[in-house]
Amino acid sequence: MGDPIISSSQVSDELVSGGSDELVPEDSDESVSRNSDELVSKSSDELVVNVNSHTGEPETGFDPLLGWGCGHVNFEPLIQSTLFKSADDGSIINDLATNYSISSDGKNWTVYIRDDVKFTDGENLTAEDVAFTFNTAIGSNSELDMSNLEKATAINNTVVEFKLKEPQSSFIWRLRYVGIVPEHAYKKETYGSNPIGSGPYKFVEWDKGQQAILELNENYYGKKPYFKKITLLFLDKDTALAAVKSGDVDIAEIEISHANQTVDGYKLVALPAARAQGLSFPIQNNTGKKSLQGDPIGNNVTADIAIRKALNIGIDRKALLEGVIYGKGAVEYTGVDQRNFGNPEAKVNDSNPEEAIKILENAGWKDTDGDGIRENNGTKAEFKLYYSAADQTRQALSVAVSEQAKELGIKTDLVGASWDEIYANQYSSAVLYAYSSIDTFNLYQQYHSKEADNTYKNPGLYNNSVVDGYLETALRSTDQDQATKYWKLAAYDGNTGFGPAGDATWLWLVTIDYLYMADETLDIGTPQKNSGADVLGNIYEWKRVDTASSTFK
Repeated sequence: MGDPIISSSQVSDELVSGGSDELVPEDSDESVSRNSDELVSKSSDELVVNVNSHTGEPETGFDPLLGWGCGHVNFEPLIQSTLFKSADDGSIINDLATNYSISSDGKNWTVYIRDDVKFTDGENLTAEDVAFTFNTAIGSNSELDMSNLEKATAINNTVVEFKLKEPQSSFIWRLRYVGIVPEHAYKKETYGSNPIGSGPYKFVEWDKGQQAILELNENYYGKKPYFKKITLLFLDKDTALAAVKSGDVDIAEIEISHANQTVDGYKLVALPAARAQGLSFPIQNNTGKKSLQGDPIGNNVTADIAIRKALNIGIDRKALLEGVIYGKGAVEYTGVDQRNFGNPEAKVNDSNPEEAIKILENAGWKDTDGDGIRENNGTKAEFKLYYSAADQTRQALSVAVSEQAKELGIKTDLVGASWDEIYANQYSSAVLYAYSSIDTFNLYQQYHSKEADNTYKNPGLYNNSVVDGYLETALRSTDQDQATKYWKLAAYDGNTGFGPAGDATWLWLVTIDYLYMADETLDIGTPQKNSGADVLGNIYEWKRVDTASSTFK
């Protein structure tokens, strides 16, 4: 959670105008009491939504240049417009943009924009504002990763040119998620607390630590949402669930552990997001090498492809799906199964312990001392598996994988830890990570060879020159269909690749849906494909279907 990348010729002519990491305690109904004297009728066109877990409360305010709407988590910025948006099927469609083209060398992207857009202060939005936004974004926030953008230039009021240092097919995702700010009204120190934009909603107020209020932008150029007011709450998941039980919120995300819970007046909504959970494996042997920070590199067990292949084939992913996440998701093999750049040929048939044991035996991994753990030339088939101690679901998945691996004669020593400790051990131990690869550049970073730089990108230090070549060709391509072809080949080309049919660099397990409790009177339309984290991404389709019983404090 796929979201396809498309060529300029494929961009739809249809504009929008056309169309927390904490353990979960036991449930308690005492967190929020419901006093009937305090309840008041709520207007049908007002929406109260809790956004803490993903959109969250922005520390620096509602500033796209500091991460609002884009970066580590991408979501609809609501206040600002973007050049492109996502359709319900995940394809990219125009928003401010009307079309775009790419030069033959892939270094110059020309984007044509609408001429009928105004900011909420009445000023016209022009290509100058677009160029200013992206030029200011260069180096403003590492999560935006504008390192490949040399300069944006307004050719005239409706044409902007982006000059890249190197060709980058994934640049379309920068154009997709960065909200446009007004050059005449932007000051880094104050904009986030009082933003001016041209999106479907305008900023009203922000009570830090509690909520933000947005109202409909009556001058919005696109399809106007049904809801005229949105209150964004910044409650943690447990408090949010209590707010659901007392009827104080229209929609709120809940923990997967509450998947079977029911609340009167609410329905459970499961939104796929292709948020893949899997084990990264150190690919290098332990030779005593350390990172620049002094962290150990290499693992003599996971460096053996037989171990990695056996786990990928022997693990029963369906059992994990049903037993750990209550069926709210899908089995996962490559980390990007549900994306249009995922390669089905890179998958393997799992839940086959007999085949897995045969692979181990043929590679010399045998239990000669009868202790249940295989060994090979004196090396035990044993390694540490780190997971975030603050994440109950990752802990449960780690335990379940460990139990299944034990049946194959492979022992995993589970270590619940902080992220600082995890990062210090990721190059020498397996780690249960979660990835949501919407942007194909993430795929490049995850599998292209690199040095130990203490980021979570390519934590196994995978290095395959053939795969590097495919990734580089995909990234440099000026044709998105051609790029997709090479992203797929990087996973598996019939001989090698990062997927389980190739080098089995990861043990991908499942994707987990985002779960929301939604008021029964709320119709959220057709959520964008595999974008469960961005619950408000299709706010243009939301409406109230029955308000007779809706009462709110």
